[in-house]
Amino acid sequence: QLQLVESGGGLVQPGGSLRLSCTASGYTGDYYAIGWFRQAPGKEREGVSCITVEDGNTYPANSVKGRFTISRDNVKNTVYLEMNSLKPEDTGVYYCAARLEYYYCAGSVCRCTKAYDYWGQGTQVTVSS
Repeated sequence: QLQLVESGGGLVQPGGSLRLSCTASGYTGDYYAIGWFRQAPGKEREGVSCITVEDGNTYPANSVKGRFTISRDNVKNTVYLEMNSLKPEDTGVYYCAARLEYYYCAGSVCRCTKAYDYWGQGTQVTVSS
């Protein structure tokens, strides 16, 4: 059974940086996609940035383009989200999620939140002065 564990959240001032990590265990097969999602209070969960494993393509949300970077370390079974120039509106619980089988999602694999099979417990990111 695949398990995902996030770490790296915290409190940061506007303009600051954080790096989130998501480590996978309990599964040695292939993935279709893995990514980061976030949920702010009173809002729906949304895709932040995702990566399709076979081709390495990344799919950042428009709101984070140029500021957030997703990357993957296959040896460590870890996916990272490097977050720079953080804004108060980036505040939320950040989740790592994985989709094992192919799934068609128009436009971006990160848009189809409900297609992801496995989720971590989340890590809080708060951007505030």
